[in-house]
Amino acid sequence: MSETVHAWAAMKAGGKLESFEYTPGPLGPEEVELRVESCGICHSDLSMIDNEWGMSAYPLVAGHEIVGIVEAAGEHVKGVKPGDRVGLGWFAGSCMSCHTCMSGNHNLCGNGEQTIVGRHGGFADRVRCHWSWAVPVPAGVDPAKAGPLFCGGITVFGPIAHFGVKPTDRVGVVGIGGLGHLALQFLDKWGCHVTAFTSSATKSDEARRLGADAVVDSRDSKAMQAIAGSLDFILVTVNVPLDWEGYLTALRPDGRLHFVGAVLEPIPVQAFSLIGGRKSISGSPLGSPATVRDMLDFCARHDIAPQTESFRFDEINDALDHLRAGKARYRVVLS
Repeated sequence: MSETVHAWAAMKAGGKLESFEYTPGPLGPEEVELRVESCGICHSDLSMIDNEWGMSAYPLVAGHEIVGIVEAAGEHVKGVKPGDRVGLGWFAGSCMSCHTCMSGNHNLCGNGEQTIVGRHGGFADRVRCHWSWAVPVPAGVDPAKAGPLFCGGITVFGPIAHFGVKPTDRVGVVGIGGLGHLALQFLDKWGCHVTAFTSSATKSDEARRLGADAVVDSRDSKAMQAIAGSLDFILVTVNVPLDWEGYLTALRPDGRLHFVGAVLEPIPVQAFSLIGGRKSISGSPLGSPATVRDMLDFCARHDIAPQTESFRFDEINDALDHLRAGKARYRVVLS
Protein backbone atom coordinates (compact mmCIF):
# COMPACT_ATOMS: atom_id res chain seq x y z
CA MET A 1 0.00 0.00 0.00
CA SER A 2 1.43 3.38 -0.91
CA GLU A 3 -1.56 5.63 -1.41
CA THR A 4 -1.46 9.10 0.06
CA VAL A 5 -2.73 9.47 3.64
CA HIS A 6 -4.69 12.66 4.34
CA ALA A 7 -4.05 13.95 7.85
CA TRP A 8 -4.00 16.93 10.20
CA ALA A 9 -0.55 17.85 11.49
CA ALA A 10 1.17 20.31 13.79
CA MET A 11 4.08 21.88 11.88
CA LYS A 12 5.73 23.33 15.01
CA ALA A 13 5.41 23.10 18.76
CA GLY A 14 2.06 24.48 19.87
CA GLY A 15 1.00 25.25 16.32
CA LYS A 16 -2.47 24.98 14.87
CA LEU A 17 -3.07 21.75 13.00
CA GLU A 18 -2.94 22.00 9.22
CA SER A 19 -3.96 19.75 6.35
CA PHE A 20 -1.05 17.39 5.63
CA GLU A 21 -0.44 14.49 3.27
CA TYR A 22 2.16 11.74 3.37
CA THR A 23 2.90 8.42 1.68
CA PRO A 24 3.41 5.57 4.19
CA GLY A 25 5.25 3.24 1.83
CA PRO A 26 4.83 -0.54 1.55
CA LEU A 27 2.75 -2.28 4.20
CA GLY A 28 4.89 -4.46 6.49
CA PRO A 29 4.23 -8.22 6.63
CA GLU A 30 2.88 -7.99 10.22
CA GLU A 31 1.16 -4.61 9.82
CA VAL A 32 -2.46 -3.70 9.32
CA GLU A 33 -3.78 -0.50 7.83
CA LEU A 34 -6.93 0.95 9.39
CA ARG A 35 -9.46 3.27 7.83
CA VAL A 36 -10.08 5.68 10.68
CA GLU A 37 -13.74 6.05 11.67
CA SER A 38 -13.17 8.12 14.79
CA CYS A 39 -10.35 9.28 17.02
CA GLY A 40 -10.43 10.62 20.56
CA ILE A 41 -8.32 13.56 21.68
CA CYS A 42 -6.26 12.93 24.80
CA HIS A 43 -4.20 15.32 26.92
CA SER A 44 -1.18 13.35 25.73
CA ASP A 45 -1.94 14.58 22.20
CA LEU A 46 -1.69 18.15 23.49
CA SER A 47 1.57 17.31 25.26
CA MET A 48 3.02 15.92 22.05
CA ILE A 49 1.74 18.83 19.92
CA ASP A 50 3.33 21.26 22.40
CA ASN A 51 6.49 19.12 22.84
CA GLU A 52 6.05 19.15 26.62
CA TRP A 53 7.93 15.85 26.89
CA GLY A 54 10.77 16.84 24.57
CA MET A 55 10.33 13.98 22.10
CA SER A 56 8.08 15.43 19.39
CA ALA A 57 9.12 15.60 15.74
CA TYR A 58 7.35 17.80 13.20
CA PRO A 59 5.25 17.57 11.13
CA LEU A 60 3.43 15.67 13.90
CA VAL A 61 0.20 13.79 13.29
CA ALA A 62 -1.19 13.05 16.75
CA GLY A 63 -4.20 10.91 17.65
CA HIS A 64 -4.00 7.60 19.52
CA GLU A 65 -7.57 6.74 20.55
CA ILE A 66 -8.55 5.24 17.24
CA VAL A 67 -11.47 3.13 16.07
CA GLY A 68 -11.32 1.98 12.49
CA ILE A 69 -11.85 -0.77 9.95
CA VAL A 70 -8.99 -3.01 8.85
CA GLU A 71 -8.56 -2.28 5.16
CA ALA A 72 -5.31 -4.10 4.45
CA ALA A 73 -3.24 -6.75 6.20
CA GLY A 74 0.31 -7.95 5.67
CA GLU A 75 0.97 -11.58 4.78
CA HIS A 76 1.92 -12.59 8.34
CA VAL A 77 -0.93 -10.84 10.18
CA LYS A 78 -2.80 -12.93 12.74
CA GLY A 79 -5.99 -12.45 14.73
CA VAL A 80 -7.60 -9.73 12.59
CA LYS A 81 -8.60 -9.48 8.95
CA PRO A 82 -9.87 -6.89 6.47
CA GLY A 83 -13.35 -5.74 7.41
CA ASP A 84 -12.86 -6.09 11.17
CA ARG A 85 -13.58 -3.08 13.37
CA VAL A 86 -10.69 -2.58 15.81
CA GLY A 87 -9.27 -0.04 18.20
CA LEU A 88 -5.72 1.26 18.53
CA GLY A 89 -4.26 3.15 21.49
CA TRP A 90 -0.89 4.59 22.55
CA PHE A 91 1.12 1.55 21.47
CA ALA A 92 1.43 0.53 17.83
CA GLY A 93 4.01 -2.23 18.18
CA SER A 94 6.27 -4.26 20.44
CA CYS A 95 9.18 -6.55 19.63
CA MET A 96 7.27 -9.81 20.37
CA SER A 97 10.51 -11.60 21.31
CA CYS A 98 11.97 -10.12 24.53
CA HIS A 99 11.34 -11.65 27.96
CA THR A 100 8.89 -8.86 28.76
CA CYS A 101 6.77 -9.47 25.66
CA MET A 102 6.94 -13.23 26.10
CA SER A 103 5.68 -12.73 29.67
CA GLY A 104 2.57 -11.02 28.30
CA ASN A 105 3.71 -7.52 29.24
CA HIS A 106 3.88 -6.10 25.72
CA ASN A 107 3.07 -2.64 27.08
CA LEU A 108 6.40 -2.66 28.98
CA CYS A 109 8.57 -3.71 26.01
CA GLY A 110 11.81 -1.73 25.91
CA ASN A 111 11.56 -1.58 22.12
CA GLY A 112 7.87 -0.77 21.93
CA GLU A 113 6.55 1.63 19.31
CA GLN A 114 4.17 4.44 20.24
CA THR A 115 1.46 5.39 17.77
CA ILE A 116 2.41 9.10 17.71
CA VAL A 117 6.12 8.99 18.62
CA GLY A 118 8.36 8.72 15.57
CA ARG A 119 5.37 7.85 13.39
CA HIS A 120 2.07 9.38 12.32
CA GLY A 121 -1.11 8.75 14.28
CA GLY A 122 -4.87 8.79 13.95
CA PHE A 123 -5.69 12.41 13.12
CA ALA A 124 -5.90 11.08 9.58
CA ASP A 125 -8.01 8.99 7.26
CA ARG A 126 -5.72 5.96 7.69
CA VAL A 127 -3.17 4.69 10.21
CA ARG A 128 -0.97 1.61 10.60
CA CYS A 129 0.12 -0.64 13.45
CA HIS A 130 1.32 -4.15 14.29
CA TRP A 131 -1.60 -6.59 14.20
CA SER A 132 -1.26 -7.43 17.92
CA TRP A 133 -2.24 -3.89 18.95
CA ALA A 134 -5.32 -3.76 16.69
CA VAL A 135 -7.85 -5.01 19.23
CA PRO A 136 -11.34 -5.98 17.99
CA VAL A 137 -14.23 -3.88 19.29
CA PRO A 138 -16.77 -6.35 20.73
CA ALA A 139 -20.52 -6.24 20.37
CA GLY A 140 -21.96 -4.29 23.27
CA VAL A 141 -19.35 -1.52 23.03
CA ASP A 142 -20.53 1.54 21.08
CA PRO A 143 -17.84 2.14 18.42
CA ALA A 144 -18.71 5.85 18.30
CA LYS A 145 -17.65 6.18 21.95
CA ALA A 146 -15.01 3.43 22.13
CA GLY A 147 -11.94 5.43 21.07
CA PRO A 148 -11.10 6.86 24.52
CA LEU A 149 -11.22 3.36 26.03
CA PHE A 150 -8.02 2.51 24.11
CA CYS A 151 -6.07 5.14 26.04
CA GLY A 152 -7.97 6.72 28.93
CA GLY A 153 -9.90 3.54 29.68
CA ILE A 154 -7.03 1.06 29.70
CA THR A 155 -4.79 3.52 31.55
CA VAL A 156 -7.04 3.32 34.62
CA PHE A 157 -8.28 -0.26 34.15
CA GLY A 158 -4.76 -1.69 33.88
CA PRO A 159 -3.59 -1.01 37.46
CA ILE A 160 -6.94 -2.10 38.93
CA ALA A 161 -6.41 -5.50 37.31
CA HIS A 162 -2.63 -5.72 37.71
CA PHE A 163 -2.43 -4.87 41.41
CA GLY A 164 -5.31 -7.13 42.37
CA VAL A 165 -7.72 -4.49 43.65
CA LYS A 166 -10.47 -6.41 45.45
CA PRO A 167 -14.23 -5.75 45.65
CA THR A 168 -13.77 -5.35 49.42
CA ASP A 169 -11.18 -2.56 48.96
CA ARG A 170 -11.78 1.11 49.61
CA VAL A 171 -10.30 3.02 46.67
CA GLY A 172 -9.75 6.73 46.02
CA VAL A 173 -9.64 8.45 42.63
CA VAL A 174 -7.82 11.79 42.41
CA GLY A 175 -9.22 13.98 39.64
CA ILE A 176 -12.61 13.61 37.96
CA GLY A 177 -11.74 14.25 34.34
CA GLY A 178 -11.02 12.24 31.22
CA LEU A 179 -9.32 9.44 33.16
CA GLY A 180 -11.04 9.78 36.50
CA HIS A 181 -14.61 9.58 35.22
CA LEU A 182 -13.80 6.18 33.72
CA ALA A 183 -11.98 5.00 36.86
CA LEU A 184 -15.09 5.74 38.94
CA GLN A 185 -17.23 3.59 36.63
CA PHE A 186 -14.76 0.69 36.61
CA LEU A 187 -14.28 0.67 40.38
CA ASP A 188 -18.00 0.95 41.07
CA LYS A 189 -18.74 -2.10 38.91
CA TRP A 190 -15.67 -3.84 40.41
CA GLY A 191 -17.51 -3.69 43.72
CA CYS A 192 -15.25 -1.27 45.59
CA HIS A 193 -16.21 1.52 47.96
CA VAL A 194 -15.07 4.52 45.90
CA THR A 195 -13.99 7.95 47.14
CA ALA A 196 -13.61 10.74 44.57
CA PHE A 197 -11.14 13.53 45.31
CA THR A 198 -11.88 16.76 43.46
CA SER A 199 -11.17 20.45 43.91
CA SER A 200 -14.28 21.35 41.87
CA ALA A 201 -17.49 21.44 43.89
CA THR A 202 -19.48 21.41 40.64
CA LYS A 203 -18.27 17.84 39.95
CA SER A 204 -19.56 16.36 43.23
CA ASP A 205 -22.97 15.25 41.94
CA GLU A 206 -21.42 14.06 38.69
CA ALA A 207 -18.88 11.95 40.58
CA ARG A 208 -21.65 10.25 42.55
CA ARG A 209 -23.60 9.60 39.37
CA LEU A 210 -20.54 7.94 37.86
CA GLY A 211 -20.12 5.62 40.84
CA ALA A 212 -18.47 7.45 43.75
CA ASP A 213 -19.76 6.52 47.21
CA ALA A 214 -18.10 9.56 48.78
CA VAL A 215 -16.64 12.85 47.51
CA VAL A 216 -13.84 14.69 49.31
CA ASP A 217 -12.75 18.27 48.61
CA SER A 218 -9.01 17.85 48.22
CA ARG A 219 -8.46 21.46 49.35
CA ASP A 220 -10.25 20.89 52.69
CA SER A 221 -7.57 19.88 55.22
CA LYS A 222 -10.17 18.76 57.78
CA ALA A 223 -11.88 16.53 55.24
CA MET A 224 -8.51 15.00 54.32
CA GLN A 225 -7.66 14.41 57.98
CA ALA A 226 -11.04 12.74 58.51
CA ILE A 227 -10.22 9.95 56.02
CA ALA A 228 -6.69 9.27 57.34
CA GLY A 229 -5.82 5.58 57.27
CA SER A 230 -9.01 4.56 55.47
CA LEU A 231 -8.07 3.69 51.85
CA ASP A 232 -6.35 0.66 50.35
CA PHE A 233 -5.51 2.13 46.95
CA ILE A 234 -5.46 5.66 45.54
CA LEU A 235 -5.38 6.20 41.77
CA VAL A 236 -3.93 9.57 40.72
CA THR A 237 -5.26 10.69 37.33
CA VAL A 238 -4.19 14.36 37.42
CA ASN A 239 -1.00 15.84 35.93
CA VAL A 240 -0.41 18.62 38.47
CA PRO A 241 1.49 18.62 41.79
CA LEU A 242 -0.62 18.08 44.92
CA ASP A 243 -0.10 17.39 48.63
CA TRP A 244 1.16 13.84 48.16
CA GLU A 245 1.96 13.40 51.84
CA GLY A 246 -1.71 14.07 52.55
CA TYR A 247 -2.74 11.28 50.20
CA LEU A 248 -0.21 8.87 51.72
CA THR A 249 -1.72 9.66 55.11
CA ALA A 250 -5.14 8.65 53.73
CA LEU A 251 -3.84 5.13 53.01
CA ARG A 252 -4.15 2.14 55.29
CA PRO A 253 -1.05 0.00 56.03
CA ASP A 254 0.06 -1.76 52.82
CA GLY A 255 -1.79 0.90 50.82
CA ARG A 256 -0.63 2.06 47.41
CA LEU A 257 -0.53 5.53 45.83
CA HIS A 258 -0.53 4.86 42.09
CA PHE A 259 0.12 7.39 39.32
CA VAL A 260 -1.30 7.26 35.82
CA GLY A 261 -1.39 11.05 35.36
CA ALA A 262 1.84 12.43 33.89
CA VAL A 263 2.86 14.74 36.74
CA LEU A 264 5.99 16.46 35.39
CA GLU A 265 7.30 17.76 38.73
CA PRO A 266 9.21 15.49 41.15
CA ILE A 267 7.08 13.84 43.84
CA PRO A 268 8.59 14.80 47.22
CA VAL A 269 7.86 12.15 49.85
CA GLN A 270 9.45 11.41 53.22
CA ALA A 271 10.77 7.84 53.48
CA PHE A 272 9.11 7.40 56.89
CA SER A 273 5.72 8.11 55.23
CA LEU A 274 6.25 4.80 53.41
CA ILE A 275 8.21 2.76 55.94
CA GLY A 276 5.89 2.97 58.93
CA GLY A 277 2.82 1.65 57.09
CA ARG A 278 4.67 -0.42 54.49
CA LYS A 279 3.10 1.81 51.85
CA SER A 280 4.01 2.00 48.15
CA ILE A 281 4.16 4.54 45.35
CA SER A 282 3.96 3.27 41.77
CA GLY A 283 3.00 4.17 38.22
CA SER A 284 2.03 2.45 35.00
CA PRO A 285 1.51 3.02 31.27
CA LEU A 286 -1.37 1.56 29.30
CA GLY A 287 -2.12 -2.16 29.49
CA SER A 288 -1.18 -5.11 27.30
CA PRO A 289 -3.37 -6.19 24.38
CA ALA A 290 -4.80 -8.99 26.55
CA THR A 291 -5.73 -6.52 29.28
CA VAL A 292 -7.34 -4.24 26.67
CA ARG A 293 -9.53 -7.17 25.61
CA ASP A 294 -10.47 -7.86 29.24
CA MET A 295 -11.37 -4.19 29.71
CA LEU A 296 -13.58 -4.15 26.61
CA ASP A 297 -15.39 -7.29 27.77
CA PHE A 298 -15.90 -5.68 31.20
CA CYS A 299 -17.30 -2.55 29.55
CA ALA A 300 -19.72 -4.57 27.43
CA ARG A 301 -20.86 -6.60 30.44
CA HIS A 302 -21.47 -3.59 32.66
CA ASP A 303 -22.49 -0.97 30.07
CA ILE A 304 -19.49 1.26 30.80
CA ALA A 305 -18.68 4.00 28.29
CA PRO A 306 -16.79 7.27 28.20
CA GLN A 307 -18.83 10.44 28.43
CA THR A 308 -17.98 12.10 25.12
CA GLU A 309 -18.41 15.25 23.06
CA SER A 310 -18.18 14.97 19.28
CA PHE A 311 -16.49 17.20 16.71
CA ARG A 312 -15.94 16.69 13.00
CA PHE A 313 -12.37 16.14 11.83
CA ASP A 314 -12.42 19.51 10.07
CA GLU A 315 -13.22 21.09 13.47
CA ILE A 316 -10.07 19.61 14.98
CA ASN A 317 -8.54 22.92 16.09
CA ASP A 318 -11.79 23.93 17.79
CA ALA A 319 -11.80 20.54 19.53
CA LEU A 320 -8.20 21.02 20.73
CA ASP A 321 -9.02 24.50 22.04
CA HIS A 322 -12.06 23.06 23.84
CA LEU A 323 -9.81 20.53 25.60
CA ARG A 324 -7.08 23.10 26.38
CA ALA A 325 -9.67 25.33 28.04
CA GLY A 326 -10.70 22.50 30.36
CA LYS A 327 -14.23 22.44 28.99
CA ALA A 328 -14.35 18.79 27.89
CA ARG A 329 -16.89 16.60 29.71
CA TYR A 330 -15.09 14.32 29.67
CA ARG A 331 -13.55 13.04 26.43
CA VAL A 332 -13.53 14.65 22.98
CA VAL A 333 -13.99 12.43 19.91
CA LEU A 334 -13.42 13.36 16.27
CA SER A 335 -15.60 11.61 13.71
